[in-house]
Amino acid sequence: MNHEDSFAVTERNRLRRLHERGAYDRKTVFEILDAGIMCHVAYVLEGQPFCTPTIYWRQEDVLYWHGSSASRMLRHLKAGSPACLTVSHLDALVLARSGFNHSANYRSAMCFGTARLIEDEAEKAAALIAVVDRFYPDRAATLRPVSAQESKATTVIKMTIEDASAKIAGGNVEDEPEDYAHQVWAGIIPVRTVLEGEVPCPRLASEITRPATLDAYRDGRTLDDALAETHQRFKPEPA
Repeated sequence: MNHEDSFAVTERNRLRRLHERGAYDRKTVFEILDAGIMCHVAYVLEGQPFCTPTIYWRQEDVLYWHGSSASRMLRHLKAGSPACLTVSHLDALVLARSGFNHSANYRSAMCFGTARLIEDEAEKAAALIAVVDRFYPDRAATLRPVSAQESKATTVIKMTIEDASAKIAGGNVEDEPEDYAHQVWAGIIPVRTVLEGEVPCPRLASEITRPATLDAYRDGRTLDDALAETHQRFKPEPA
């Protein structure tokens, strides 16, 4: 794998513990990002750390998120500030024979960069379309257009990923050799976020049916599989 396929290992993204669980290649990092919809953005404001949950989306090496123009986080980041965006997925509960070895299986990605406000109106308009089409393919064109007031009330932030790392924990219980004889149940309990059948709006006209473009979100499917599929179908409009 050449260096262009991986993020450089730096003091910011280098794993300090359990190095065997770490990965720095873009493929692994992007797969974890593309299987999610919620992230946490961490930053420091006047010496005070903050961590804000928000919806995000990815286009190549750039991450985007948006919110109210009155948001303290977005007002702070718009000037161009260091930020850390983290995404995590819980895959299983791990129950061992000692409290020390209880754990969880998970996938996580941590991305570092400089967050900046999108000020160009054409780029911002494209981003407000992308935040819909990223998750719901081709839906934006079917909606009532964003009003000038709605656009004014919304701030969009982008961050080019400068450094990133992934960390993945999987497998079954790993106990101390002498603990395997201890008579208590041990194992893993898988965790999944699973989609259920849709609940139409009570004011939806009877002749309107769910479009085929939403087939990724079918009943019984895991959310991360659905989100990974919609990302594959995501073709953002140029700004």
